[in-house]
Amino acid sequence: MGWTRIAEIVGERGEPVFYLGGERSERPVALSLRQATVDRPYDRYAVGVHHVAFKAPSREAVDERHEWLKQTGAQIESAPREYDYTPGYYAVFFYDPDGIKLEIVHRPRRD
Repeated sequence: MGWTRIAEIVGERGEPVFYLGGERSERPVALSLRQATVDRPYDRYAVGVHHVAFKAPSREAVDERHEWLKQTGAQIESAPREYDYTPGYYAVFFYDPDGIKLEIVHRPRRD
């Protein structure tokens, strides 16, 4: 998926924080992950993250990750298919172990 860098730092509360990223030209945004410090279930409609989408280089990559998700027992919301968000939008939606909605999406380049 192009995320080539995983770094760990110590957060401001002493907790481990993991950053996913890549070379600046291929992944200009880093994703920071840390364990929640509150004891309540995740709610994607509350203040915070609704879901996180990861860009895939092709439909085949979306399909391959879907197969991997099934093999690992991930909870899949919807199998890969086209959505009418933009022309050619092809995605799989699933949940991480904490119930956070994730997406792997391929959108063809439009010049």
